[in-house]
Amino acid sequence: GIVLDLRHQLYSHLERLPTSFFDQMETGDLVQRCSSDVETIRVFLASQVVEIGRVSLFLMVAIPLMLLEDVRMTLVSLVIVPVIIGFAIVFFRRVRSLFEQIDEAEGRLTTVIQENLTGVRVVRAFGQQEYEIEKFMQRNGDFRDLEYELFRALSNYWSVSDVLCLSQLGVILIGGGYFVLQGGMSVGSWVMFFWLLKMIIWPIRHFGRVLADSGKATVAIGRVQEILDQQVEEAAEAEKLAADLKLDQATRPKQGAMGPLTGDIVAKQLSFSYRDGTEALSKLDLHIPYGETVAILGPPGAGKSTLVNLLVRLYEYGQGSLRIGKQEVSSISRERLRFAFGLVSQDPFLYSTTVAKNLLVGDSEASQADLEEVTRAAAVHDNIRQFDAGFETSVGERGITLSGGQRQRLAIARAFLKQPSFLVLDDSLSAVDTRTETLILDSLAKRKGKQTTILITHRLSSTRLADRIFVIDEGTLKQQGTHQELVAQPGYYRRLWEIQNALENQISGDLEKDAVSGTAAEML
Repeated sequence: GIVLDLRHQLYSHLERLPTSFFDQMETGDLVQRCSSDVETIRVFLASQVVEIGRVSLFLMVAIPLMLLEDVRMTLVSLVIVPVIIGFAIVFFRRVRSLFEQIDEAEGRLTTVIQENLTGVRVVRAFGQQEYEIEKFMQRNGDFRDLEYELFRALSNYWSVSDVLCLSQLGVILIGGGYFVLQGGMSVGSWVMFFWLLKMIIWPIRHFGRVLADSGKATVAIGRVQEILDQQVEEAAEAEKLAADLKLDQATRPKQGAMGPLTGDIVAKQLSFSYRDGTEALSKLDLHIPYGETVAILGPPGAGKSTLVNLLVRLYEYGQGSLRIGKQEVSSISRERLRFAFGLVSQDPFLYSTTVAKNLLVGDSEASQADLEEVTRAAAVHDNIRQFDAGFETSVGERGITLSGGQRQRLAIARAFLKQPSFLVLDDSLSAVDTRTETLILDSLAKRKGKQTTILITHRLSSTRLADRIFVIDEGTLKQQGTHQELVAQPGYYRRLWEIQNALENQISGDLEKDAVSGTAAEML
């Protein structure tokens, strides 16, 4: 029961930690802490705590009996016991650091396994099997070497403690025999001391094992506590979430107690840098009226996705202002804020379950008709109908059985189902063809005015729907306006327009040449 609560508390805490925490932690190490380390704590509680109680009970019974019988003989019987206990404490301190190293090594080993199972297709595509096997063997070897060092330490402890315990038994035999010969005690008392010592000396010796396991458990508790000590995104929200978990899902308000979040998005002198010092945004000024469809363009690393991450408070900005309506984003609760946004990334995450259950993440109460409506709007309905089980088709881990375009369109349908106040498509049309892109943009056009739509893209064909286009570079706003206005201005947008037009003209010309050549060949 204790471990059940601990595992639940640990996982719940992980769900509420800020994104920056996961940026610097390895997934395999976190899995290790949630599984192996918690299991180490369970084993300690289930076995060694009982052993500690047993040893303590033996000592509480045996030592008073020995003292009542003969104080001198008691001192003789326990003369080496402090040495045994001292040796066990030294051993405990030694193996504690070893256990910590072993846990970290096992975490690195788990990370290698997790990464390779997740990216197995990339490994195969680049022919890196031998390299990855070699990397695994290296981590596995490091783990084995540390385990071997631990076993050597254990063997040293058991052998030395055996000698000490047998020496103590020898001392009581010799000392007791001497007292019997001198008439200072009876043979019966001598036998009683020998029997009581045998009853407590081996549990005391085994106490070293208890200390060793407690060392391992201490390390495991420390690694788990390191996660639990991390500050959650917001303490008040954490308490609210804990209270919400006790409510029946059906009784929870769909839009929250304060209602839907709407309003213009306004950034003023907004700046943000990541922990490594990389500046992503620098005094950015931006105004997106509510209900408009806008496009944000810019070279890679310009700060486009960072702006979205700040809007949903995956990261906290330190300088400037970012407002939705009249409220500063930093003052809006994350639960309410994220409910108002529907975010679709370039590489969307899908759960290893059915198509329908992936869609229902957007709205758990949606009907089958709702699912069909949003999948038609996202131009993925025909694909789903072709699947053997339709909406009940399993998509595999992270949607691996689907194409990149199908994953993106399924994620767009999921966002449509949510009916957010703000819809953000972060380069999420990159894997679809022109015809499919047109169908999705037509669906977005029908929703115009009902929500704010933000299109982050590199394809200028996606900007035809936009009321306004923003060009961001080096974290600042370089240009803004309509398509016609920006084409007329020198800058990034016009260069991109000219490049894409030239490329399209070249492709069209090549196709015409191929068609003419084919006709001539047929005539000959």
